[in-house]
Amino acid sequence: MEAPSSLKTLCRFLETTLLPEDKTLQFTIDKEVFGGERDTFLLPEDITQFAGTEEIGATVLAVYMRYLHDVLKQANMCSMVGFIDPATVSANSGTITERSRLVAARLQKTDGEQIFMMPYNPGRHWILLIVRAKKETVYFLDPLPGHCVVDEEAKNIVNNALKIYNTHIARAGRKNVIWKTLSGTPKQPSNVECGYYVMRFMRDIIMDPSLGFEYKGSGYHRRRLCNDSG
Repeated sequence: MEAPSSLKTLCRFLETTLLPEDKTLQFTIDKEVFGGERDTFLLPEDITQFAGTEEIGATVLAVYMRYLHDVLKQANMCSMVGFIDPATVSANSGTITERSRLVAARLQKTDGEQIFMMPYNPGRHWILLIVRAKKETVYFLDPLPGHCVVDEEAKNIVNNALKIYNTHIARAGRKNVIWKTLSGTPKQPSNVECGYYVMRFMRDIIMDPSLGFEYKGSGYHRRRLCNDSG
């Protein structure tokens, strides 16, 4: 498969400018994307890994989510979908309590109607969580074949965040958060494509203005939900 022209242009820029001059790509992600403005650095190896469909990290995912935010703006869907920065919530980025507070702070900046997409890496594998705070429901998408178990640390982070969120809006809340595993999603062919599949999940979901992923399996062939324990 031939690479997109935009990727070819980026690779040429890498070869002619970044590598010879030992530079990085530096830019700012606006606060509207993740709830707080932050500077981001794309290293040459980030670009080469992405171009070669190798294992990717949180920075590449965050940059793609920045692009998806622009797509949402053009479709007037920013009030429907929000993003949680994968670099601040994945494994080894802080204690469970610290990460729960970060997620809760993101949820508190909306009226609760939005869904929030939260890529999460428990350790060299990307999954996608979709948090619907108002309904205290979380959807779990995993591109790994045969994998239908939610990472316990991720579960604790989101469960605690929703408790904080409920306190913030003065709601008693459910005894247990509802967790649902969205099945019928495409599966990665080997052990390095998980990040690309998580990007695809997010893209496919927002391309449906009705956000009917819960009922339509995001347009994938097998359209069913299997409930996970709460």
